[in-house]
Amino acid sequence: MLLSDLHLPVEPSPYRDTFRAFLSGPARGASALYLLGDLFNAWVGDDIGVADFAAECAALRALAATGVAVYFMRGNRDFLIGAEFARTSGVALLEDPVVVTLPDGPALLSHGDLLCTDDRAYQRYRRVTHNRVVMWCFLHLPSALRRAITQRLRAASLSRNARARTTPAPVGDVNETAVRACLTAHGAIRLIHGHTHRPGDHGVTLETGTGRRFVLADWRPERMEYLECSVHGWRRIKLTPISATGAAP
Repeated sequence: MLLSDLHLPVEPSPYRDTFRAFLSGPARGASALYLLGDLFNAWVGDDIGVADFAAECAALRALAATGVAVYFMRGNRDFLIGAEFARTSGVALLEDPVVVTLPDGPALLSHGDLLCTDDRAYQRYRRVTHNRVVMWCFLHLPSALRRAITQRLRAASLSRNARARTTPAPVGDVNETAVRACLTAHGAIRLIHGHTHRPGDHGVTLETGTGRRFVLADWRPERMEYLECSVHGWRRIKLTPISATGAAP
């Protein structure tokens, strides 16, 4: 099972309730669960996030205790996740990108933001924020200041994305040349990613033939789903949203 871009908020929400219900329900039937980034709306450090999302960490650990292998790949919103989160939740951290063996064969997994090379402003921002010195400095700021900085950056990102949606060029989508290069470099013919919020199944023209690109769905009130891979093929499975009372929101 694979999913990404749930954007779980700090405050209680149907997204958090539905995710925990998924972990204690359908996910128990999987051999492995891959979380491909942006599980959380923001992550300002393990020292804060593990406490903010204690219920999710406990649910992930409970799932891993049943024998389901749980893997986590950092996204652009939760790239500061570290070893403490992994220990607390029982997940194994994955590098981006990485080739894994799924029930029907190998596939290349990525969060997806690295492939959005047309968005040059974002790629510059990413290089700065992923710099080890910058990350160390940020993680040593007071917690209140970290939250404030994150909120301001998130507001700026939302404003920028709103403007981008009015332009004809889809700079927020993956670049096909980058996709082909990434698949070729890793000797893969299938790619699974999130980030773009454009769920779909696409063909990819490669020198060795035709590959496939699966885009995971971001969670919205009308669409909470995961991608299931088995020897019988692929299917997107919708979840019934629930609230803390067990009722639909």
